[in-house]
Amino acid sequence: MTRRFAPFRGLSVRPRIDKRPRSVAGQAFILQVVVVVLLVCGTILALVLQSRYEGDQEARTRSVAVAETFAHSPGLLAALRLPDPSRVLQPIAEETRVRAGVDFIVVMDTKGMRYTHPQPDRIGGRFVGTIGPSLAGRVVLESVDGPLGQEVQAVVPVTDADGSVVALVAAGLTVESVTGAVYKQLPVILGTGALALALATAGTALAARRLKRQTRGLGPAEMTRMYEHHDAVLHAVREGVVIVGGDGRLLLANDEARRLLDLDPDSEGRRVTELPGLDAATAVLLASGQAATDEVRLAGDRLLVVNQRPTHEPGGPMGTVATIRDSTELEAVTGRAEVARTRLKLLYDAGVGIGTTLDVRRTAQELAEVAVPRFADFVTVDIADPVLRGDESDVALGMRRTAVSGIRDDHPLYPQGLLINFVPSTPQARGLGSGRSEVVKDLSDAPGWQAQDPERTRRIVDYGIHSLITVPLQARGTILGVANFWRSEKPGPFEEEDLSLAEELVARAAVAVDNARRYTREHALAVTLQRSLLPRALPEQSAVEVAHRYLPAQSGVGGDWFDVIPLPGSRVALVVGDVVGHGLHAAATMGRLRTAVHNFSTLDLPPDEILGHLDDLVGANDQDETDSAWGQAMTGATCLYAIYDPASRRCSMARAGHVPPAVVRPDGTVWFPDLPAGPPLGLGAMPFEAIELELAEGSQLVFYTDGLIEDRHRDIDVGIEQLRRALAYPGRPPEESCRAVLRALLSARPRDDVALLIARTRVLGPDRVAEWVIPRDPSAVARLRAAAVAKLEEWGLSQLAFSTELVLSELVTNAIRHGSGAIRVRLLKDQGLTCEVADGSSTSPHLRYAASTDEGGRGLFLVAKITERWGTRYTATGKIIWAQQSLPDADQDAASLLDLFDTSAM
Repeated sequence: MTRRFAPFRGLSVRPRIDKRPRSVAGQAFILQVVVVVLLVCGTILALVLQSRYEGDQEARTRSVAVAETFAHSPGLLAALRLPDPSRVLQPIAEETRVRAGVDFIVVMDTKGMRYTHPQPDRIGGRFVGTIGPSLAGRVVLESVDGPLGQEVQAVVPVTDADGSVVALVAAGLTVESVTGAVYKQLPVILGTGALALALATAGTALAARRLKRQTRGLGPAEMTRMYEHHDAVLHAVREGVVIVGGDGRLLLANDEARRLLDLDPDSEGRRVTELPGLDAATAVLLASGQAATDEVRLAGDRLLVVNQRPTHEPGGPMGTVATIRDSTELEAVTGRAEVARTRLKLLYDAGVGIGTTLDVRRTAQELAEVAVPRFADFVTVDIADPVLRGDESDVALGMRRTAVSGIRDDHPLYPQGLLINFVPSTPQARGLGSGRSEVVKDLSDAPGWQAQDPERTRRIVDYGIHSLITVPLQARGTILGVANFWRSEKPGPFEEEDLSLAEELVARAAVAVDNARRYTREHALAVTLQRSLLPRALPEQSAVEVAHRYLPAQSGVGGDWFDVIPLPGSRVALVVGDVVGHGLHAAATMGRLRTAVHNFSTLDLPPDEILGHLDDLVGANDQDETDSAWGQAMTGATCLYAIYDPASRRCSMARAGHVPPAVVRPDGTVWFPDLPAGPPLGLGAMPFEAIELELAEGSQLVFYTDGLIEDRHRDIDVGIEQLRRALAYPGRPPEESCRAVLRALLSARPRDDVALLIARTRVLGPDRVAEWVIPRDPSAVARLRAAAVAKLEEWGLSQLAFSTELVLSELVTNAIRHGSGAIRVRLLKDQGLTCEVADGSSTSPHLRYAASTDEGGRGLFLVAKITERWGTRYTATGKIIWAQQSLPDADQDAASLLDLFDTSAM
């Protein structure tokens, strides 16, 4: 139940105890009774009027139908010709009247004399009504006051065969007969009205009880008196009172609230947030429904204190009541508090927004941006040039303008990137020398500052920049640069109290700049170390066409690496590894592993044995570094090692915890070999397993580290599938494949470092390979030499015939004398000429100096002197002794080979 209270200007109240105002329930009951009576009366009146109209129509219709039916009935003309028509027609007419439901049927002659009548004593008398038109052949319908009362009757002519009227028939109903049905419905209507009155009485009683319960037993007089007192107090109190509903609409505002909030007279009922002239913050508070204690709000030129509490109790209405006091005298105090709050907010934002990255330039720019425009109109930051490179600061080398931010872009200050040397009279130079901050209140009256650049400083003053604060960036006892805060929009200069805020801002930024400098230095060292440890240029070899990529991680350098190592017999080793972690330790560990792989590769061992030696090395190093006070373990390194032979087109590979390689066939089909994973290096849990593949010419071997396919936003299987789609293009060069893979799988700055190595295989064809199987007979050596010389002449290498004969004689003779099983000899023409002799023995020859009295032992010495290099590698069936010679120049001949050693000593 709501009421609109009229405003009172005072506290005087006129009691009305002598009167007993009627209750709301009683008033509602009277209204319901009046409504029911009106409805009943209206219903009866409408029914009577409708019945009269419908009864008259019914009487007319029925009278005409009965009269015409009787006038045209068979035998009527014959009965009229009888001497006493009444004797025949009277019973017929009465029977017809009863069945037709009319009050009378009268048959008369053309003079109106009755032959029939419901009252027999009326027979022979004159018919009451108009018969003239009927004698002319028309039907007459009229209402008359007849013997039976008010009647509605129809007069119909009776004609003979020639159409002449010989008699008349009248039929009709009295009006009471038709409208009598209306009065039969009156009990129903009156009963319904009585029932409605009973329900209204019961509803009024229930409503009265509910109202009394809701008003806590107060009667109308008490309620009236309470609302009058409430209204008087509410509008007389000198404190604003505002009641807001749960839907945010203003329900009530007293006079003081209207004055303080400058509300319109029609404000009640409107949403608080839509009231004109009301402060937005105050409107949001009043509409929020939240409790508030002594909230300070500005409303025009007034300072208001708002207290607000919710009004709803369990089962009660939603809303809030707010009291408002005028506290304009506290405005000065509040102003100072607002300034302090603004500065605290600026310092908080500086703590959050400065130093988000380990980049010196970005940190300086963050300092400039956070201070504009809340503290200064323009901010410039100058950093010592060595600091930008990560070196120790040296302000004598000049200041580089690193960051500029301002409210406008057309300022005349030094541009970003310029190297500045401040003259000693400037406040910047004094600050860099002493480490103290300075405030220049009036730049137009600062000759020391103007001496820096008179023309530019004049333009700066003409532009409107009139005050300056310069603060050195000092961290850990080192001056890194200087920050300058310029004011142009505010007419007042910087004050001493502004200096403390500027120093606090710069102090926070200086620590972040120094951290970024140290990180830049360490990052540069790590990158330099890693770049020096990675292969700068891949060695020349003809077994594969290679393309490679290395991308450092966003967080810094890591331990991913790759290598291509030429092996004897035109073979090549392809290596990819990954050391867990980032930083200098990971880069150093990567360099040690790469060096170890190179050393083990000189032993010419199979991939699984190479990984076994690496595993032993990492395990031993981990043990040594764990025992030391500063070392870090290498455990967590992975490696994939493969050897490709272009003569046989076979590739053997093994991996230690590394991601599997991909193979792209020449037709573009991509598949991942089922290569046993093996444990990471250093665990020493089990031996490694190798597989051997036969590759078609033009196949691509794709080796990579896990940073290429793993990402926190996708599953590794998704990365493998994306790699498959990126590689599935036939005939594409490795360089293009590298670009396509990185473009498809990596973002601009990967979270982990990535190494990618793609090698397209080549084949050493039969035209460059010669192979013989010789018996274990010394006489076969001569035939082998002749066949070899013939093959060299075929290849155009006759200059190497002499040295090749010496090499083959020595190696084959040793195999016959000390070896076992079948002897296979192979010549390979590639970037050099390689001689290979294989047998079934595992014994290896050793180079030594023969004494002057020894008859043998000089063969390997000759081989070592004649060839570039030689060695032994073991196979599953024995060993292979190989020797490699460089391809000769055009002017080299066999005789020149004798100059390679001293023949006089032989």
